[in-house]
Amino acid sequence: MSASTLPAEQQQRIEALLAAGPTLDELGARFAAAGFEFALVGGPVRDALLGRSGNDWDFATSAHPDQIEQLVTGWADAIWDMGRDFGTIGCRRAGAQFEITTYRSDTYDPDSRKPEVAFGDTLEGDLSRRDFAVNAMAIRLPGREFVDPFGGLVDLDAGVLRTPVTAEQSFGDDPLRMMRAARFAAQLNFRAVDDVVEAMSNMAERISIVSAERVRDELNKLILSAHPQSGLRLLVETKLADQILPELPALILERDEHHRHKDVYEHSLTVLEQAISLEHRLGDGPDLIIRVAALLHDIGKPKTRRFQPGGAVTFHHHDVVGAKLVRKRMRALRYSNDEIKQVSLLVELHLRFHGYGSGEWSDSAVRRYVRDAGDQLERLHILTRADCTTRNQKRAATLRRSYDSLEERIATLAGQEELSAIRPDLDGNDIMEILGIPAGPEIGQAYKFLLELRMERGPLEAGVAKAELLTWWKARSLKEIS
Repeated sequence: MSASTLPAEQQQRIEALLAAGPTLDELGARFAAAGFEFALVGGPVRDALLGRSGNDWDFATSAHPDQIEQLVTGWADAIWDMGRDFGTIGCRRAGAQFEITTYRSDTYDPDSRKPEVAFGDTLEGDLSRRDFAVNAMAIRLPGREFVDPFGGLVDLDAGVLRTPVTAEQSFGDDPLRMMRAARFAAQLNFRAVDDVVEAMSNMAERISIVSAERVRDELNKLILSAHPQSGLRLLVETKLADQILPELPALILERDEHHRHKDVYEHSLTVLEQAISLEHRLGDGPDLIIRVAALLHDIGKPKTRRFQPGGAVTFHHHDVVGAKLVRKRMRALRYSNDEIKQVSLLVELHLRFHGYGSGEWSDSAVRRYVRDAGDQLERLHILTRADCTTRNQKRAATLRRSYDSLEERIATLAGQEELSAIRPDLDGNDIMEILGIPAGPEIGQAYKFLLELRMERGPLEAGVAKAELLTWWKARSLKEIS
């Protein structure tokens, strides 16, 4: 099928895609003149047909790596060959990056997701080894022939994910494709067909042969997508989440007979959705930290759930327990130390607002809230607001007003004093000079006293802080004598 035989709207999208790439026909002509096939494949074609913009330029060719390198030499501004062993040569032209890969017909060891690389002979054969039919479409260049041997265009119109070969064979070759099914469900808001869901359910344990880093990367792409709920539900439904993020399905708690507590799993997905609606406060684009924190903020509940006389249910200290579980799971998935620290802090603090009740916040309480949140304050604002999922409109409005009031208090105090970096009014050198003592544990104790004083009373003049320090030191000395 040529591009001109596509439906008019999709034909226009393909033409616009090819026009956006720097001299794609010229590049295709170089390969054709040398006797090789050359085609734009996969994601760029899919996204163009969907009317989505993208920056990837992936090509497949009958040329082998050395031949690819020769053909792009003199055309590309830069060339790199880190993927040569897998048949891929990368290059850059006019600011755009290209990956050109030799047709593949790989074989897989059942106990490894690393293929034994073998080069193929045809574009159709190469497309057959791709993960889903919607990613197995191509446009031959320079002739612009549309190639769709597995019905990807039909699947795009239907909004479904189906594998070119059997799902069992596809996922057996590469178990990470099960994660990609959930990711594409989230990114495209597509539905996995029944045999894909069945294969994922039956083969979920095979994800264990995939490295934690690769699993984490796919999970991140899912969470950062436009519809993460769709992908997360698929992971839970197929038991794949039991293997990679067991704390999530664990939130599906048995509800008490009187239905007196929320469905924690559904609540968490709603909090994630509501956090996404507020993340514009952090700037442009999706924010991984707030999304992970929103999804996992209640993972301490299963371990802390207690039934009280009369049917009441409590989750005391689930914030602290949850923060520990977050650190453990994120370490297992090889997240960075900074990411772990940020998410676990948000989980630990997500109930702090409610701990102050509905009364007026004192200045000291505001200072402590800001100090403890540190550079995660804006994200904490978002998480706390998103955590309100009550259907009681009156209560929801009351909570919003209360938090509006808190943010106003923070802004007011911030205008009066340096809330973002609260320090005592005297530093360590001042303390040693005033007390006439050398560096040692006493300086740290004095510093802590002055910090608490700063929290309670705000900024003090140096003379007042000195007097308070001397009074504390005298009382401490007398206590030690007695």
